[in-house]
Amino acid sequence: MIIYCYSALDEPLWQQLRDRLSPPHTIYFRAESPSKEDTISHFQEADYLLGNPPVEWFETVPANLKFWQLDSVGMNQYAELPLSNETLVANMGDWFARPCAETIVGGILALYRGLDKLTLLKQKTEWIGHGLRPQLKIIFKQNVVVLGAGTLAQAVHAVLTGLGCSIHLFGRTSSLANLHSREELLSELPFADVVINTLPGTASNFADAEFFSRMKTGSVYASIGRGDTTDEKVLIEALQSKQLDGAVLDVTESEPLQPDNPLWKMDNVILTQHTGGGHRDEHIGKVDLFLNNIFAIENGGSVINQVDLKKGY
Repeated sequence: MIIYCYSALDEPLWQQLRDRLSPPHTIYFRAESPSKEDTISHFQEADYLLGNPPVEWFETVPANLKFWQLDSVGMNQYAELPLSNETLVANMGDWFARPCAETIVGGILALYRGLDKLTLLKQKTEWIGHGLRPQLKIIFKQNVVVLGAGTLAQAVHAVLTGLGCSIHLFGRTSSLANLHSREELLSELPFADVVINTLPGTASNFADAEFFSRMKTGSVYASIGRGDTTDEKVLIEALQSKQLDGAVLDVTESEPLQPDNPLWKMDNVILTQHTGGGHRDEHIGKVDLFLNNIFAIENGGSVINQVDLKKGY
């Protein structure tokens, strides 16, 4: 069996894969390929694939591809790939849920407690002290709406519960949600102090003009799902008009964010640059899941976190 690893792993993880899988498997790592031609050739030969190669590489789908382990949760960029029905695909499941939850809630806390402003003042050695205190808010007992009810939304819920928030999850079919329709959601938005978007890319432009018009004046919008679920132009208008008190964005419509995008210069916006799922052991989890799934396949077991690319989950 040939394994192609597109993921950017370090040498200790290369060695872990070699120790566990070769022989009888032959492993190729993208970082070791001497040329683009060799890279594409090894990809095309793969029986097992780890990582998220460019979509254009699949113009010719690897003929022998039996299993593909994505190193992300999202997969909407691959929805139209003509994969064989026999090819098993898995994503990272809930591996990034907790760090994403901590990032987005941490960003909201920074906005509420003025930590973003204080960091900039530190760089300028400027002390304002008591002048900032009247602007600060506390998240305790705030009313929060979380868009989504999956593993990420549940991790956000767990963090916010510890902070004493009142939380409403939105999910059309989830038994964990208490808002099930867009009408119910729009009715709740005028009472929400914070809205946190954890939706997948299949919900394109879900947060649109109608959505932002219903949000409570002075509330905060945060997004940790997919950038295309927010109508960014409308969001910017809501921030500029002071309809919203601020925003915390881990994801944006275009990444990297274009230099002329107004979000860069807004002092009520925190941009975390799609680092939400990051932590120092994130690649270890990718390799562990990949190994577990290969051993499951080769021993007649079930794949962990199997997904359907066309459905997006």
